[in-house]
Formats: sequence, C-alpha cells, structure tokens
Amino acid sequence: MDASSGSMHVAMLPWLAFGHILPFAEFAKRVARQGHRVTLFSTPRNTSRLIDVPPALAGRIRVVDISLPRDERLPEHAEATIDLPSDDLRPYMRQAYDDAFARELSRLLQETGPSRLDWVLADYAAYWAPEAAARHGVPCAFLSLFGAAALSFFGPAEALMGRGKYAKTEPAHLTVVPDFVPFPTTVAFRGYEAREQFKPGMIPDDSGVSESYRFGKSIDGCQLVAIRSSREFEPEWLQLLGEIYQKPVIPIGMFPPPPSQDVANHEETLRWLDKQAANSVVYAAFGSEVKLTSAQLQTITLGLEASGLPFIWAFRPPADAGDGNGTDGWAEGFEERVNGRGVVRRGWVPQVRFLAHGSVGGFLTHAGWNSIAEGLAHGVRLVLLPLMFEQGLNARHLAEKKVAVEVPRDEDDGSFTAKDIADALKRVMVEEEGEEFGIKVKELAEVFGNDEVNDQYVQDFLRCLSEYKMQQEA
Repeated sequence: MDASSGSMHVAMLPWLAFGHILPFAEFAKRVARQGHRVTLFSTPRNTSRLIDVPPALAGRIRVVDISLPRDERLPEHAEATIDLPSDDLRPYMRQAYDDAFARELSRLLQETGPSRLDWVLADYAAYWAPEAAARHGVPCAFLSLFGAAALSFFGPAEALMGRGKYAKTEPAHLTVVPDFVPFPTTVAFRGYEAREQFKPGMIPDDSGVSESYRFGKSIDGCQLVAIRSSREFEPEWLQLLGEIYQKPVIPIGMFPPPPSQDVANHEETLRWLDKQAANSVVYAAFGSEVKLTSAQLQTITLGLEASGLPFIWAFRPPADAGDGNGTDGWAEGFEERVNGRGVVRRGWVPQVRFLAHGSVGGFLTHAGWNSIAEGLAHGVRLVLLPLMFEQGLNARHLAEKKVAVEVPRDEDDGSFTAKDIADALKRVMVEEEGEEFGIKVKELAEVFGNDEVNDQYVQDFLRCLSEYKMQQEA
C-alpha cells in the first residue's frame, strides 16, 4: 500500500458470466473513482463486449485479458456462460477458467514495488484465489454478488463444502428453513427447485469441484466477505451472516450501473416508450444465464398477451431450438395480435435504459440479484419467475418484504400457466394492491438507486480494507 497517498492496488476476479463480469466492472469503476488502482481480470471477447473503462479512469483501471485454453468440448470463442448452448458444458468452462485465471493471478502476485497487490477481491468461482494470495502475504476478500438472505440459507462455509451439521446433501434439506435462522421467514427452496440444485453441474463435475464447494472454499479462505447488499434492505440477514461466517461481512451497496448511452438499433423502441403512459409498461427479461425451453417461452408469450398490458420483451431463443423439436417460442399469431401494444427485441438490449424510462412500471424477471438491483434502483414493480440457482430464495425474500409478487407454480414440477403470468402482472400493475407495491419500490429506489448512498458504502468498504492492511503491517 502506498503510504504517502493511501491508495491501494486491488485485483478483481469475476466468474465468466455476464451477470458477474458487469457488476465487477461497475464496482471496479467505483473503487477507481475513490483514488485506488484496480487490475480487472477478463478475457478478450468479454472485454470487447462488456467492459468500457471511462477515459478519466484509464490510468487507474487495468484490464488484463486472459486467453482461455482451447477445449474441443466448448464452442469456439466461448468465453462466458451465455456462449454455451447447454448447461452441461459449464464444467469445462470452469476448468478453463481455473487453469488460465489461477496462472495469471500467481504471476500478478509475484510483482513487487509499485505494482504489488494489496488485496484480491475474488468471485465465488475463484476458490483457489485465497490460498494463492496467502502464499504471497496478500489478503483476500470474497466479493459476493448474492444477497445476504440467500447466502445465510446455505449456512457456514463448511456446510457449503459438504461437511458438518448443516451440510445439505439431499434435496429435502433445501426445502426447510435452517434452525439457525432466529426469525420467522419463508426463505427456502420449493421441492422442484431443490431437485434442480442436485442436477449434474451443481454437484462435483468434470471440473473436479462443485459450485457449492467453490462458494465454501472461497468464503473459508478469505479474510472478510463483501456483499452486494445494504443495511437498509436486509439488516437482519446481514447480521446473521456475520454470525454464521464468524468474520466481517461488509455490505458494499447495490452499485447499479448507469443507464446505457449506447442505444443503437433501439431508438424506435425508445420512441415507442415515449408515447406510453407513465408506469404502464412491463419490461420482461430473464438474464443471460437462464436457458428457457420453447414451451416455457410460449407460456410467457401467452401470459404477456393475456395481461392486456403494454410490454417490451428482451427475447432470447429457446434452449431446445436446435434439437428438431423446439420452435422460436411464439404462440401462433402472437406478434400480429400484440402489434402496437408489445415490442419484442432480440439480442442485446439497453436494459437499464429501459428500466429507467418513466413509462416502465413493471419488471417480469427471473429474480437474479443483478436484475433485482437494477429494477429496485429505478423503482419498478417486480413480478418474479425464479428459474435457477438461488433465484427462488430471492423471490421468497422479496415477496416476504412485500416489494414483489412471485408467479404461482405447480409444486411438483414447477410448471406455470399463461394465466399465472397474466394474473401476477395485473396484480402489481393495475389492481388496487399494486399501489402499495408502487410506494414500497419507490422508497427502495431512494436507497438502491442513490449514488451518494452507494458511494458511501464503497468508501466504508475501502476504509476497512485499508485499516486491515495497516494492522497487518504494524
């Protein structure tokens, strides 16, 4: 650490998913604006399509592009999970990530003088980072892009690694609230969600390490945990998480990205939004990780149609489109029937720009933490259709706080109907109850979307890093 300036040099290691790279890049900018230097690990293709370093910060943010080793089982040029046609290929991407990123971190840790690292901020997938950093006397923080409620549910690090009293070794363990939670809550998985957690890819796989083990090992080896959350939103869960981990758990705010200024090919959609009534439009999107089937997409199309509400849908083709059985996901005649009322956009969309528009009042989303942060930062009402990972826990959490509605599902297989979609949308957008949701999300927008509040969280976190380093060097 540069004692004369108080600045630090931190390395950031995001996992290779859009929902991880983008918030890591946003957090890197906020750290750099506080006068610190950041080395952000990436890959060439992800840098070109996701990372934009403002000229004013170019001297403080260094993006290191790391080429992944070629694996014939992965599509050519696959550098993020969105590039994978099937979740079955995730283990091979994790293995490539481990090989390339661990090697580059080891090289960086050996640098001395002004380039010496002061901290490593690691995503969950980089479970090897804490030990590598420790060998060079550099502390490591686990930077969690998941909320405190979801992390608390999974218990201590040893449980995530499959050991101890709270290890979740079968689906039934995931459907009940753990007994270490001291307050009433509905935050637990449904049966169909619990079974998904034990499918191939979540348990130990060809990368040799399960997803949950990566979480546990990262948390166990780090000196502190930085979590994308705020005391205003989930104080009880943050306190519990600190007790569970027995180490500092520091909220770092939600740091939502600013609305994109790159709206090429979307000017017509923005003009359409300008003509709609305030808070009347539903924006529908399900993130970069979710791979919906054609049947699920068809149900969503019919639900959007049946709601009678104006909407924008950020559409991605179904996961089974190329197997000979899938379709493009449309119900027959859908586009003609909703012409003028619904807008379907394929490919990349400026999501935050749309959510920030005054006519957008609702967000049909998969309940990923990024999307929740972006939606609440702009005060839109949430309708949640959780589909994978911890999203079911997020959905229970937000519904419990009465800031969102979850789409009803069949308890056995998780299926949903067009009516379920339509009814949930109308509940938050046009029925009397929707007014209460509108008030609550506008209140949360004052926290989630307030740059001063978010910057203060970043400053407090950086002060903790600096104080820890000084104590270690004293």
